[in-house]
Amino acid sequence: MMDNEKIANIFKALAHPMRIQILDLIKDHPMSTGELSEQFQVTRFAVMKHIDVLEETGLLIPRKVGRSRLNYLNAVPLQQLYQRWVNSYASQASTSLINLKEMLEEEERSKAMTEKEQKLGVTSFQIEQEITIGAPRERVYDALTQRIGEWWAYRLGEDKNSPLLLEPKIGGAFYEDFGNGQGALWGTVTYLKKPEEIRLQGLLGMHGAVNSSYKYVLEEKGSSTLLKLSHHAVGLIEHGWEEGHRKGWGELLGVFLKEFVETGKRPGE
Repeated sequence: MMDNEKIANIFKALAHPMRIQILDLIKDHPMSTGELSEQFQVTRFAVMKHIDVLEETGLLIPRKVGRSRLNYLNAVPLQQLYQRWVNSYASQASTSLINLKEMLEEEERSKAMTEKEQKLGVTSFQIEQEITIGAPRERVYDALTQRIGEWWAYRLGEDKNSPLLLEPKIGGAFYEDFGNGQGALWGTVTYLKKPEEIRLQGLLGMHGAVNSSYKYVLEEKGSSTLLKLSHHAVGLIEHGWEEGHRKGWGELLGVFLKEFVETGKRPGE
């Protein structure tokens, strides 16, 4: 669970309207520091100070791309706040876990779309998230591979408890077993360096002409582990998929994985 000091720092960061606006601007796509500065009638230095505050609290993640610095929204702290202040007070029935497929379909249904918006075009998205987990990275790596079915709450099949397995080897499958030779492939391992990095390719609930890849980078941070997620998808991206995955990753890593590794708690317990 997020400690009180971190919660207080996040609320302080969100107390300034310019910082909230910066998060709104990078919500749909990353922006460079220069692009963000152009949105405000203040100096570039002033904007950079606000960016630094958001980075310190983990709400913003910078990434170097060529000579530019791109700023990404990190949904994990917001998901953790939601889990503590909203989900924890809801009834068990109303907070029953839904799978990623249902989340994406609900996102589709919840927004009225014009005919133009319904037409598919080749687009892309990239999600960057970071979460600090209070455990050695060997334990986090084990949870991401050997024990993924114990905390990955989403399922693509009708059975919410169907086995979910990841084979920790090059070409290994990350798949859901429906039984009787049936199932769903969530991803395929393309790179593995224990306990530092895992890369996979997989649709993660999407379908059709989409190329999707994601990776976990694990860095030692004292007795804790800094887990970095990068997820990139390109192709016929339907409306709602990016937002659904951003929320899904925030819950999976920032809540379910973190609680499982740190306390042994499984989703729904």
